[in-house]
Amino acid sequence: MGRWWWRFWRRRRIRVMVNIKRCFIHTFMPPWRWRLAFSPATLKAIEQAVKSSETRHSGELRFAIENALAPASVWQGLTGRQRATEVFSNLHVWDTEENSGVLIYVLLADREVHIVADRGINRRVAASEWEAIAGSMQQAFKSGEFLRGSLAGIEAITSLLAAYFPATAINPNELADTPVIVNT
Repeated sequence: MGRWWWRFWRRRRIRVMVNIKRCFIHTFMPPWRWRLAFSPATLKAIEQAVKSSETRHSGELRFAIENALAPASVWQGLTGRQRATEVFSNLHVWDTEENSGVLIYVLLADREVHIVADRGINRRVAASEWEAIAGSMQQAFKSGEFLRGSLAGIEAITSLLAAYFPATAINPNELADTPVIVNT
């Protein structure tokens, strides 16, 4: 066996160790953990920010928080991004008149934020802009500032949506404004 075998085995071992660690974190994440990060007051402030945001544009925002993924899903390699896309579909964020729905998805176990936008807005906004907003939210969350990070993220998304989907005279609220706590 040559050097290539050693490199292959080393990469494989590292990948398995990372997967075991991630599975462990998701398995033993307390089901109430999200309450420490997102208190009732924080959830109410997020709801008010979404409600206020939607008066400035014709897009729709949803905010979803998931504590942890099912261990089997983690072991099979389900990423936070893939789960965010599933939640986007399950919450029917794609089901808006102008295809301008946006989901902010927070996965606490992996400490990740993902922003998934419908095809109408994705045609106009680069993926790098969504990643920048998600990155700034993650930085605030790492500092324990969940309210500040959430509100700043909503404000940044509002600016993008207002530029591409300005408010109209008839602006129905197509999706609920309250943050969703996703149970796996």
